[in-house]
Amino acid sequence: MKIGTTKELKNHEYRVGITPDNVLGFVSKGHSVFVEKGAGLGAGFEDKDYAAAGATILDTPLEVFNTCDMIVKVKEPEPCEYQFLRKNQILFTYLHLAPNPELAKALMKSGVKAVAFETITDNLGNLPCLRPMSQIAGRLSIQEGAKYIERSFGGRGILLGGVPGVERGKIVIIGGGIAGTYAAKAAVGIDAEVTLLDVNLNRLAYLEDIFGASVTTMYSTEANIRKALSQADLVIGSVLIPGGKTPKLVRREHLPLMKKGAVIVDIAIDQGGCCESSHVTTHDDPVFIEEGVVHYCVGNMPGAVPYTSTVALANSTFRYALAMADFGLEEAVRRDSGLAKGLNIYKGKCTNLNVSKALDLEFVDPLEAIGK
Repeated sequence: MKIGTTKELKNHEYRVGITPDNVLGFVSKGHSVFVEKGAGLGAGFEDKDYAAAGATILDTPLEVFNTCDMIVKVKEPEPCEYQFLRKNQILFTYLHLAPNPELAKALMKSGVKAVAFETITDNLGNLPCLRPMSQIAGRLSIQEGAKYIERSFGGRGILLGGVPGVERGKIVIIGGGIAGTYAAKAAVGIDAEVTLLDVNLNRLAYLEDIFGASVTTMYSTEANIRKALSQADLVIGSVLIPGGKTPKLVRREHLPLMKKGAVIVDIAIDQGGCCESSHVTTHDDPVFIEEGVVHYCVGNMPGAVPYTSTVALANSTFRYALAMADFGLEEAVRRDSGLAKGLNIYKGKCTNLNVSKALDLEFVDPLEAIGK
């Protein structure tokens, strides 16, 4: 199979879909790899690194799309890239279709076979291709929150870890999944006072076993969310419904309850955000203030640390890309039910249940779509 990757176009997105090590892996199995010139520079990989591994360097993204059977990216295609999509081509990347109906329409119209990193599951029902980015985003959320709570950015002007004689900052984390857990680890690491809310009592028990008295766990109810928000200096939104829209747990009516200069970091913004007042921001203009509360809603947080993010992502996605290259998408999906859940759009059909619900599209079972 001919496999390619192109330079990411999203604002300050420096990650790349394929590493030189991935190229070696593909080439050793008899596949061909094509890389757009300069695609890996932001992540620290030069064209000569790809060439040495056996890739062919092409000058433009159009050449890569026209040449390849499978395109491996990081972020969803930008509108200017829709024209490159070809019928029967495999697109393997983060898609986040629930809040982006225009992209879903473009994918369906093009006839591509679109597989989303974020909805692939493993044998335990975990999200292996989302996990590394959730880990990074969780850690970054505390780093960014600590920055934007500074007075010069409109924040309260406090040090989250405190100093002797001064109370510590209060961090509230809504959602105890991978991103929330790693946010908690980072928050505990800076000696902040941490509260974590979730609706899964088993998960809360697990997190309490891990963190002990370092983290206060609370069952996520309207009353508890209101109480936690009123006390918070920094709120981390890390709620996820795989493939679906994130529920708005922090509503506009809650903002007046919060301290002036408090910060919300909405990690869930890729799926629409868990804060009603959130909208996507960029690394160029990452924050806005509403009702006196600073909102940080960057849609590609891990892009700020591209080398770490690229290698971590490639470690998790490569085996699925190789399976599709070795067996073809259809056979790979038949062999792996978790990969089948990653198939979001197939030749004009919506093949992910949560995406279909979010966008009010007819759902077609992926195995039915590809033909058993």
